[in-house]
Amino acid sequence: MGVAAKSEKLQSPEEAVGLLREGNSIMVGGFGLCGTPFTLIDAIQNEPSIRNLTIISNNLGEAGKGLGILLQSGQIKKAVGSYFTSNRDAVKAWKDGLLEIELYPQGSFVEAIRAGGAGIAAFYVKTGVGTELANGKEERMFGAERNILIEAIRANASLIKAWKADTLGNLIYSKSARNFNPAMATAADLVIAEVDEIVPAGCLDPEQIVTPHHFVDVLVLSSYEKVGGVYVKNS
Repeated sequence: MGVAAKSEKLQSPEEAVGLLREGNSIMVGGFGLCGTPFTLIDAIQNEPSIRNLTIISNNLGEAGKGLGILLQSGQIKKAVGSYFTSNRDAVKAWKDGLLEIELYPQGSFVEAIRAGGAGIAAFYVKTGVGTELANGKEERMFGAERNILIEAIRANASLIKAWKADTLGNLIYSKSARNFNPAMATAADLVIAEVDEIVPAGCLDPEQIVTPHHFVDVLVLSSYEKVGGVYVKNS
C-alpha cells in the first residue's frame, strides 16, 4: 500500500461507506477475489445499519471472504450477477430463501452495466434465448435469429478497486484485476474507488488511465496487499 498524496477526494473507509444507505443497490468489482475492494467491504460489515442491499457483482466472493462476509452478516438481500456457486454460503442462502438471486450470462451482465453507463436503455442479444433466463423478457427476430431484450443496469453506488490513482481521481488497474471495475465506474450515482496508492496529478501515463477522474467521487486507500497469492490485511 502506498502513501497517499494529498487529494480532496480521499476519505477514510468509514467516511466513504457512510455515504451508503440501507436498501441501496451497489455494484462491486471483482472476479472471484481478484480486483475486489476488500477494505470497503470490511467497512460495510462494521456498519450494520447498511442492510437489505442489492449487490450487483459477478459473484459473491468465497465463503467468509470478500462479499462472502456481507452474506454471513446478513446484510445482502439480493445478488445480481453471473457466478454465485463459487461461494457455498450463497447457494445455501438461496436454497433457504434468505437470498434473492438474479442471473445473467456473463457477457450480457457486463454489457448491461456498460449500457447503463453509456445511457443506453436496453439492447437485444441472442444469448439465453429458449432458456429460463429469457422468461418474462421481450423477444424479437433479427434476420432469422431470435433475440431477447436486456435492460441496462445502474446502481446507487459502485465500489471499485484500482491499482493507482492520482490526486484528481484518474485510475489505472493492474492486469486482470481490472475485470468489471471500469464498466462499474460509469454506471452508478456514487463511485468509491479503493486504491493501493495515490500519486500527484501528472505522474500517471495518460495512455494507461482507464477511468477518468470525473467518474470518481471518493478515493480510499486499501488496507490489503497480495502476499504469495493471498490477500492479506495490513496490520
